[in-house]
Amino acid sequence: MPRRIVTLSSEKARAIWLRAQRLDEASPFGSGPAAAQQAVAHLGYVQIDTINVIERCHHHILFSRIPDYSRADLDQLQAQDKSIFEYWTHALSYVPTADLPYFVPAMKAYRDNPNAWFGSVSKAEVSAMTKRLKREGPLSIRDIDDDELVDKTHPWASRKPSKRVLQLMFYQGLVAISARQGMVKTYDLTHRHFGWDKAPRPATERQVTAYLLDRALRSQGVVSLDSICHLNAPAKKAVRDLIEARVKARKLVPVDIAGSGKADHWAPREALEHDVPAAAGRVHILSPFDPLIIQRKRLKRFFGYDHIFEAYVPAAKRRYGYFALPVLVDDQVVAAIDLKTDRSQGKLLVQKWSWLADIGAEARAAVDAELTRFERFQLGAEA
Repeated sequence: MPRRIVTLSSEKARAIWLRAQRLDEASPFGSGPAAAQQAVAHLGYVQIDTINVIERCHHHILFSRIPDYSRADLDQLQAQDKSIFEYWTHALSYVPTADLPYFVPAMKAYRDNPNAWFGSVSKAEVSAMTKRLKREGPLSIRDIDDDELVDKTHPWASRKPSKRVLQLMFYQGLVAISARQGMVKTYDLTHRHFGWDKAPRPATERQVTAYLLDRALRSQGVVSLDSICHLNAPAKKAVRDLIEARVKARKLVPVDIAGSGKADHWAPREALEHDVPAAAGRVHILSPFDPLIIQRKRLKRFFGYDHIFEAYVPAAKRRYGYFALPVLVDDQVVAAIDLKTDRSQGKLLVQKWSWLADIGAEARAAVDAELTRFERFQLGAEA
């Protein structure tokens, strides 16, 4: 029997994705630390990035879904409640601690076979750092003042050899980032940070594959192989096999978006059977690292918007600006605004404003109001 393929309009596909991202309602997670916890758990992870011309993206992503988000909430979850931890997804991210077993196999792989990036770190250095942490307690790289400085090997490197030792131990799961102040990380021995008598049992390969698929289904609604395995090509074969098994079991349905002739997306049957109203009255100024924006090809397929991240593009060749933020009104990206926070003057500066659609006076006023709220957040005031 031929498999049933569902054709979704672009509008319906956008509605499902916005619902899954919780960008279609005013306050989907409530408020306070519990809201931040629920948001990280629902999205699966929240990316961390160093660029701070405006507020860093991990705070920005949560602010977009929690109207009264406080930066202290994230710190509480990491340093006090220990209900989230930092590790690598497609980038360094906050991840629910409940999901840690799915990352233990990657940690073990780093212990068994450190890659070339950390090739210069010896077992003796790891042993010495372990002893130092046991003796002195949690440490940031700023606390280590007895390193013999070396030349940097790339612009983001540190002259302190201890930093690379701690980074390797982080990827190996031997240390956890127990707190952070801006981009300054404090490291502690993982078992001590979490208070473990015994480390969590690692997930099996099959369980990790199911985790990747289920995380994407929850946060994306309609998924593709690329969207599930973003920057994780080695996982694609196992994920595709699992998708095919779930299609055969009638748990997933192949989806063709906008009659493209390609059934290269999938969704749970129940997600397609229920009406999902289009977002209405919602305005978001999104981070370029927001889960809705970061996968550029998917964004263009669903929204017809081709976002360009131009921080590393020469100024003369930029189209939207150094750090342009997409402006989402309901289910349409209507503008890209290049913003910069002047913290010394207490101002949010508009470097460039590019309208992408004619949205009328009422919607423009709503964008202006959201920009005012966004400015308050940038300057340190809680929204």
